[in-house]
Parts: sequence; structure tokens; C-alpha cells
Amino acid sequence: MNMGQLSLLEQGIAVLAALVLFTSFALLAQSRLTSAIHSFAWQGAGVALVTALVAFSSHTPHLYLSAVLTLGLKSLLIPWMLHRLVRQLNMERLVENITHPALLLLTGAALVIFSYWVSLPIEKLGLGNTRNIVAISLSVVLLGLWMMVSRRQVIAQVLGFMSMENGLFLAAVASTRGMPLVVELGVAFDVLVAAVLFGIFFFHISESIESLDVDRLNRLSEREESA
Repeated sequence: MNMGQLSLLEQGIAVLAALVLFTSFALLAQSRLTSAIHSFAWQGAGVALVTALVAFSSHTPHLYLSAVLTLGLKSLLIPWMLHRLVRQLNMERLVENITHPALLLLTGAALVIFSYWVSLPIEKLGLGNTRNIVAISLSVVLLGLWMMVSRRQVIAQVLGFMSMENGLFLAAVASTRGMPLVVELGVAFDVLVAAVLFGIFFFHISESIESLDVDRLNRLSEREESA
């Protein structure tokens, strides 16, 4: 089904989901931690807008609460906590050296194509916009996973993990018209607790070895094994 056959609201949902996918590429390409946090905040705002539009189009009032929670947590509170952590660790001006950035983005594009190929059978079921949403959500999840694999800074890897959660939430909201409210509240609480725990761990790791570089942590592990 092409975009012209969809209603105006479904087209709006598809466009916003595409913007969420764009922020995943922005996250992947950012070498500065502060810029990556900004990209994550915009991604959270995009997911919140999709949730609000789904709530309006499907007449599901409890999704408005999910939209407010998503906006508050993923677009405001967690980015603020990460900014505060980066300032405390004096990493505001840190620029991560990304090796082969073009290959990084090309691999990301290949993951998007793979996601659309995997989602191809859904189109044959005649589920309208669902295939696009599932493909975009799977792309966001895979791009988050790729960010965790390819980046060396622990905070960037956590942003990839949070981005994966955004992709899963986007799929649940846009393709199934939302989970039960209790489940959504539980997921939001888990994300908040995870963000707090990550911050505590980062602070202690940085105090111990004065770095959050994964390569340096691996070298410490190799030295302990050889000692």
C-alpha cells in the first residue's frame, strides 16, 4: 500500500516515525557526547508525538498519558541526567574518534534495507501502514544495537541501548495501538531506574580509572588476566 492510500493521520504517523529513524542516524553519526544526547532527546520527542497521534487516531485516551511520560522521561529527564553526568565527568568537550564514519553509516543504511526486507510479508497481509511502522521500528532497534557495537564510549553505548528501547516502544504503540497502561507504566519506571543506575556506575568507573573508554576497560581486564 502506498502513502496516497493512507489517511492523513496515518501519513502523519509514518512521517513522524521516519523522523525518529532519522534521529537514529543522527545518534550514530555524532562524535560529541553532548550532541548525541541532544539527538536522543529529539528521538524521544518524536516517539512521544507518534504516541499522541496514535492516541488521537485510535481514540485511545490512555496513550495520551504514555505520550506525556515518554516526553517527560526520554526527551527531558533522562537527557538532563546524562548532561549533568557529562558535566560532572568533564566530558563536555570530549570528541570520540569514530573510525570509518562512512562505513558506519553505510552499514546503518544496510540495516534499514534489511529491516524492510524482513517486514515484507506483513504487506501481503494488507495491514496498511503497519509494515512501514514495523520496518522503521526494527531499523531503530538494529541501529541502536549497531551503535552499542561500534562506539567506544560507554555513555554512547547506553544511548544506543536507550534508542533500542525507543524502537521497541514505537513498534508496540504504533502497530498494536498501545500496551495496557500498567505495562507502559512499568516500562517507563524500568527505563528511569536503568538511567539512574547507569549514572551511578559511570561515576564510580570514572573515579576508579578516570575514563569511560571501553578499549581502556578491556586493556585493564587483559592486564589482570596476565598478572
